[in-house]
Amino acid sequence: MPRLAWLEVDLDALAANLAVVRELAGPGVAIEPVVKADAYGHGMIPVAEALIRAGADGLCVATLDEALALRAAGIAGRVTVMYPIPASLAADAARAGVAVAGGAGEMLARLLAGLDGSEPPLDVELEIETGLGRGGAPPEEAVEAATAIVAARGTRLAGVWTHLQASEEHGPTTAQQARFEDALAALGRAAISVPRRHVAASGALLLDEVRGYDAVRPGLITYGLPPDEIAPESLPPIAARLRPVMALRARPVRVADLPAGHGISYGPTWVAGRPSRIATLPLGYGDGWPRSLSNRAQALVRGMAVPLVGNVAMDAVMADVTDVPGPPVGIDDEFTFIGRDGGSEITARQLAQARTTNSWEVVTAMSGRVSRVYHASAGPVRVRTLISAEDRWLGSSSGTATSATSRSTPS
Repeated sequence: MPRLAWLEVDLDALAANLAVVRELAGPGVAIEPVVKADAYGHGMIPVAEALIRAGADGLCVATLDEALALRAAGIAGRVTVMYPIPASLAADAARAGVAVAGGAGEMLARLLAGLDGSEPPLDVELEIETGLGRGGAPPEEAVEAATAIVAARGTRLAGVWTHLQASEEHGPTTAQQARFEDALAALGRAAISVPRRHVAASGALLLDEVRGYDAVRPGLITYGLPPDEIAPESLPPIAARLRPVMALRARPVRVADLPAGHGISYGPTWVAGRPSRIATLPLGYGDGWPRSLSNRAQALVRGMAVPLVGNVAMDAVMADVTDVPGPPVGIDDEFTFIGRDGGSEITARQLAQARTTNSWEVVTAMSGRVSRVYHASAGPVRVRTLISAEDRWLGSSSGTATSATSRSTPS
């Protein structure tokens, strides 16, 4: 690899999490994991391919270019864009066989006007605004919006859906589902056929808040992370089977013994109060390890937590390894920023609490310049770096890297 900081992505854990989601969703429900934002920082193309191999029924993204990147990588099957797309690109979506979100008003009108019927039919999934306050058609406008989709040249109504505001809260979720059912009932009275309906994402699946629909859109739990808003004690027993897919690790580029009074990093905001052994790790805010964690985080080395000291730089952070027992820590030691080392673990949730954010931001913030190593029970199987626009597959027998077959990966 071109640098000494990397993400490990456990494809076996990914498949196991998908199996948990299928149990939560129940029989006959399509499982369509969310792979937007570079698969929540894990790497969209390798993760999408692994999910399809593991039996996912489709995939969800946020933008049209994400969907087109999946198609360019050879991903077939259902791909749904969950946000409105530019009307000028409606024909591109139709030709790619990508379903897109539709709401109401001028945005929907422009989308429908962007097609002339010469392309394959564009699947439009009608979003109903039930309380999130972000997008979609109000329930009272559902029939008008669906009628426009059905009547437009080159489009078809592929589904109806909504998104929950606070799936961990029973009252608001019940109210949103009631508004969604009102919209579905109105469509039924208007004799508008609804091919499929979907509501639940990670939180609703774990809490069994929403059932009886045709598909689910698991996001964070696909990657082994329960939503932060759900208290651990409120999680069902099956949640214990979720396994974090991502680990963030690095090896030092320098380990030095510094005298008392020596400052560390820019500022400095940390000064050695005693003779200290300091390891420089090649990971910084340019990689997604934020400056807000300066002097507020730890890493694991040899199964022991050590403090990260000084201001986080764009490309480096320093660890005080003075108290690590055994031989002095050196450049061959491996540090863990997210993940497990021996009996110790640092979770995305813990980092989110330290940063006053959520686990979604922690993992999606991982920069494209951090190499991704994809592994399964047999060992490493794939590497994604910035050296080339292509992934590299690792040969199972020789262990040498070979170029993937003309599949470009966003980085």
